Order: sequence, then structure tokens, then C-alpha cells
Amino acid sequence: MAEREQRGRGRRDREETPEFADRLVAINRVSKTVKGGKRFGFAALVVVGDQKGRVGFGKGKAKEVPEAIRKATEQAKRQMIRVPLRDGRTLHHDIEGRHGAGKVVMRTAPQGTGIIAGGPMRAVFEMLGVQDVVSKSLGSQNPYNMIRATIDGLTKGASPRMVAQRRGKKVSDILPKTDAPAADAPAEAAEA
Repeated sequence: MAEREQRGRGRRDREETPEFADRLVAINRVSKTVKGGKRFGFAALVVVGDQKGRVGFGKGKAKEVPEAIRKATEQAKRQMIRVPLRDGRTLHHDIEGRHGAGKVVMRTAPQGTGIIAGGPMRAVFEMLGVQDVVSKSLGSQNPYNMIRATIDGLTKGASPRMVAQRRGKKVSDILPKTDAPAADAPAEAAEA
């Protein structure tokens, strides 16, 4: 009996610790006309992430707004993906993502750029933990399509470690070589 209470309490404590941040992107009121009048419902779109490289999105529908948001958050937590980040702040390479009529372009950016993205894409990057990125949404302005296109692009992202592993090489063989003599040449020219 005491063990059951102990286990139950531990599970509740784990749920209360906020390991994931969530952002409500869109809420839509829908109505259904019935014999007695109109019935209203709500659809919510939520993005969830740990701000360390994991992100997911979900949608929920219910008669009340809080219930719709709760359902969307639960779905988002179940559908999380891991995205490799360079230095924990930006993408490794430029990416294009598509879903339906939605197309997004995401580009890596130097430190200090910030998140240059609109609406739903910004929510995905903030929940992902990206600090520097330049992105553009082309085509559909629908938040559902924009988020799906962004997630599609992020799943295509690869780190040098992943590429090296796939090709059976070392990471140093994959990354471009920096010429040490070329770096010394300007210093010698400055001394002369």
C-alpha cells in the first residue's frame, strides 16, 4: 500500500518538473450548426521543446480552450524529434522544408544574428533552442503547413558526425581543411 502511494507521488513529482517549454501558436474557434443552434469548439496548435535540440508540435480539439491546449501539448510531447545544432546555437547547414503548399528556407547564421523568422517558425526555433538562424516562409501562410514544413526541413538536417558515420569516415575527413600556412602568411606580411 505504502509502495503504491510512493510510486504515485514520484510520478506526480516528475510531471510537475517543467523539462519542456511550450508555446501556443494558433487557436481556432470552429462552429457546428445543429438543430438547436450552434455548437462551438476550439482547435489549438502547440509547439513543445526542451530548448536543447528537441522539438515537437501537436494539435488538439475540444469544447473548451484549456482542454484543447492540453491535448495538443500531450500530442506534441509524443511526436518530438531531435535536431543536431552547431555549438548549440544554430543549424549545421542551409535547409529547405516542404509540406503541401508550404515551403520554408532555413539558413545558418553567425553568432549575434538572433532568430529572424516569422510567426510559427519563430516558435519552433525558440522551443528548439536555436539562437541564430535566418529563415523565410514561401507559399502557404497557414500555421499548420508552416510548422510541418519547418519540422520536415529540420529532420533533413545532419551534423558532420552523422555524415561521417554514414560514409564510414572520420569527422576530420569530412570537414573542410583549414590551411595553417595560409593563416601564417598574413602575419609574416604584416611584420615585413
